[in-house]
Amino acid sequence: MAAPTQSAQSAQPAQPVNTAKPTTADDVQVASTVQNLTIGKALNAGLRAAMEADDKVIVMGEDVGKLGGVFRITDGLQKDFGEHRVLDTPLAESGIIGTAVGLAVRGFRPVCEIQFEGFIFPGFDQISSQLAKLHYRTQGAIKVPVVIRVPFGGGIGAVEHHSESPESLFAHIPGLKVVSCSNPVDAYWMIQQAIQCDDPVLLFEPKKLYHSGALKAPVDPSAKPDPLFASRTVRQGTAATLVAYGPSVQVCLAAAEAAAEDGTSLEVIDLRTLSPLDLDPVFESVRRTGRLIAVSEASSESSLTSEIAARVQQECFYSLEAPVLRVTGFDTPYPPAKLEEHFLPDLDRVLHAVDRALDW
Repeated sequence: MAAPTQSAQSAQPAQPVNTAKPTTADDVQVASTVQNLTIGKALNAGLRAAMEADDKVIVMGEDVGKLGGVFRITDGLQKDFGEHRVLDTPLAESGIIGTAVGLAVRGFRPVCEIQFEGFIFPGFDQISSQLAKLHYRTQGAIKVPVVIRVPFGGGIGAVEHHSESPESLFAHIPGLKVVSCSNPVDAYWMIQQAIQCDDPVLLFEPKKLYHSGALKAPVDPSAKPDPLFASRTVRQGTAATLVAYGPSVQVCLAAAEAAAEDGTSLEVIDLRTLSPLDLDPVFESVRRTGRLIAVSEASSESSLTSEIAARVQQECFYSLEAPVLRVTGFDTPYPPAKLEEHFLPDLDRVLHAVDRALDW
């Protein structure tokens, strides 16, 4: 695929959305009004803000232009910023990532969309062998500010290769940053912070929550965002700690709400950053509650929940009142749509794990 036909230095978006230029990866400020947004709309707004602030930001991927992406996350961007900055690519993930690496070396900040997470594997070699290693290979001389957006997880009734959770594979690769949003506010800021980061960042987005009206939240572009690579306690509790990321955060919050009706206080931590892991808030919480349940849609073997369990066992051994328990997808390929509700962690499975931990 050819590089953009027009220098991004001279690109002028047709309909500017914001005017302030971001400063650092963890302190992005944009002037605008507060809007009540879904995760999908927040991602779109964040992309718009980043493209307005820096004309070297380029969006590329399959159907991201005229269609606006299969989930409409890039809706309207090509119309407003032009075909030279929002590129419809061939169906070739390896080519998309490889082109992004070349653009990044030339000073651009490409944002690649992988249409569904199961399609990422043709580009795995480019990601793991080139994108992750170029900065190290050149002893820091070359920066590779590439963002890869990955809709992930189940719950949409899709066919094979459309409901995977491969995040552990990428968190295992040195040189890559891996993060995941679970709410509109994080979605808005994380995409901008990822774009401003000089290292390659994979942003795993919970596709089943993209357009959930129940998760709409006010997004204030003038607010100070949380750091990109930091976890956050989203609900205080005393009896046990639940840690999750992406779509599983909402499951844990629902479980905590249900447990509160029975008098059980559960703390919920949104991991947010998968590589580097920020486990200090988890350690602090477990030292108070004595119990931890790690929740994820990914299979349990050799996963992020495995790493969390190992690290908590290492750091908080004498504080634990029960073994670290995990509620995950099963160690099988993702099932047909009719069976996915039995595969995905739900409120009942989380509460069952809580009961086991409390009864230990």
